Amino acid sequence: MNQEQKGFCFCTLALGKKYRLLAQELAKDLEKKSPRTSIVILTDKPKDFQSNWNTLAYQHQQKGILLCYHDKRFVIEKALSHFHTAIYIDADTRILFSIPHDLQWQPGITAGHCENLIEHVSQNNPERLVALKNVASKLNLILENINYIGESLFVITRDEGREKEFYKYWGIIGRYLELKGIHSGEGNAMGLAAAQVGWSVKKEGWQEIRQAIKHVEASYTPMQQTFWDKWKMRIGYYYRLNLARLIALKDYDFFYT
Repeated sequence: MNQEQKGFCFCTLALGKKYRLLAQELAKDLEKKSPRTSIVILTDKPKDFQSNWNTLAYQHQQKGILLCYHDKRFVIEKALSHFHTAIYIDADTRILFSIPHDLQWQPGITAGHCENLIEHVSQNNPERLVALKNVASKLNLILENINYIGESLFVITRDEGREKEFYKYWGIIGRYLELKGIHSGEGNAMGLAAAQVGWSVKKEGWQEIRQAIKHVEASYTPMQQTFWDKWKMRIGYYYRLNLARLIALKDYDFFYT
């Protein structure tokens, strides 16, 4: 497969057996419905995707302290190292209909679900507002002007390097929130990072993708875990937590004051 493409690709995370199996089905759907389109996958077992000819699978170990939601930025970064546009899609998604090959994307971020962040958080997780206000203040952003961005399906297109700043700030914001005990809601971090790099959310083209897919919400049907699985998760959590705390000391004022 040509490693440098000018068009768009899909991309997703597939960490753990359940999500690897789901991503394999997603790749098969893409082969049938959009045979000219590739999918980039970050996974803990790339060999599981050797039979998916349309797949570029890369080794990845979870970086998020408790959950891997903010790790989405790494697969976007990898996808954009090969393609001009990356369409992030959750692994627990099925592609039901064909996807046009001639879709055009504007530079920056494209998403269909976009709403005022304060209103979104107030309705769903109001306890997070204090931390979000604090991180916005540290970045000199006005939280009232920030949007929450739907995180299960969105598009990032190269924008003269601003996409690299977007990944960077998403990582900084995500880590700040994790150290405050907020491990999900990456759409809030995405909205703050987008504002930090001067992006407004576009919508053109998103609906053509959305109407072709079905999100099955597999996160609500966890696979049974063995004692060993639970032990590894616990050890991994404390390792990542303590490592993150140590690294954050390099920017003590931002993370700890």
